Amino acid sequence: MAGGNHSMVTEFILLGLTDQPQEKMVFFVLFLVIYAISLLGNLGMIVLIRAEAQLHTPMYFFLGNLSLVDLCCTSTITPKLLATLLSDEKSVSLSGCVMQMFLCAGFVTVEAVILAVMAYDRFVAICNPLLYSTLMSPAACLRLVGASYAAGFTNAIVQVGCTFSLSFCGSNRIHHFFCDIHPLLKLSCTDPRISEIFLFTFSFLIGLPASLQILISYMYILSTILRIHSMKGRCKAFSTCTSHLLAVTLFYGSALFIYLRPSSIDSLDYNRVASVFYTVVIPMLNPLIYSLRNKEVKGAIKKTISRKVGL
Repeated sequence: MAGGNHSMVTEFILLGLTDQPQEKMVFFVLFLVIYAISLLGNLGMIVLIRAEAQLHTPMYFFLGNLSLVDLCCTSTITPKLLATLLSDEKSVSLSGCVMQMFLCAGFVTVEAVILAVMAYDRFVAICNPLLYSTLMSPAACLRLVGASYAAGFTNAIVQVGCTFSLSFCGSNRIHHFFCDIHPLLKLSCTDPRISEIFLFTFSFLIGLPASLQILISYMYILSTILRIHSMKGRCKAFSTCTSHLLAVTLFYGSALFIYLRPSSIDSLDYNRVASVFYTVVIPMLNPLIYSLRNKEVKGAIKKTISRKVGL
């Protein structure tokens, strides 16, 4: 990179999660298993949704995209994490760091928006069922998913631009297991406060509407369910939301875990724990949540298995 306002650093060193050889091996085996489950679970969910006609509905169209985003997000982070745990090679080129940050920020933001879109889908299905086919038409679903990806990667462009417009002329040791924004800002030779304000503002403009969409949708959903006289009807209506509600709680809970941390706790160590959760663990949990808690998915899995074995 050339120019007085650009980086003099050509590569970064990822310090990872631990320096202890015994802990490294334990973490390697653990994250390898998690990654394998994530790949199988999310790929399986995508294939299942495409293969089974009964799952060709807006809710499962969004779920398929959620699985794709989870698959891409964990594949952006986990292979490099496994490599740093298995060997002493912890360096990442400047261009590799830029690309990893761009993809991670993009896919994480897309997931946040898609979860909000899925909340809107459940709101329409439960509160306005007569308008569902109109409001959630194939064209509308495509527009909603397209807007999710546009918002996600617009945010990624802004985050990468603000971060790498700073100078990195001192230490190149990142106290993290991937190229995340906050530890990189701490390495900057220039004052990052303007970039931090801009990053926070732009993320807030995307995150607040998504969070409000989820909150308002579930307020209306809860109000509608409580007006159902039959207990069986209430349970049936609420059962269509439980998987999504659990996924939202896990994802947004990990975000709050970062931003609402006590000031007495080391922010970098704190962020690493939360980052492991939303970049590695949640992509494994989402397909399990939707397959174990959803009758239609379980039915489609049984149907597919029965067809494959010829029963």
